[in-house]
Amino acid sequence: MPLSPQQKKKLKQQAHHLKPVVWLGAAGLSEAVLAELDQALEHHELIKIKIGAGERDERQAMALSACESLQAELIQLIGNNAVIYRKNPDKTK
Repeated sequence: MPLSPQQKKKLKQQAHHLKPVVWLGAAGLSEAVLAELDQALEHHELIKIKIGAGERDERQAMALSACESLQAELIQLIGNNAVIYRKNPDKTK
């Protein structure tokens, strides 16, 4: 289910202070990186990743590919930083 603009705005505010938990390099998305991202999303729901390779289009493609593989949603991509969200139904607030 896609997020509304208001929900995305709130998530952007929450992500502002976050530090990147995963760094993607020139090697791109490997199974190990996807596993680490999956684990981070399961634990935190909202994460920031740093994509240190390629041009803007390449970084966006990597972020979208990761989101597609993890059934997550790309909240924003600014420069080398991407914010990704995936709701964890088991997590209690």
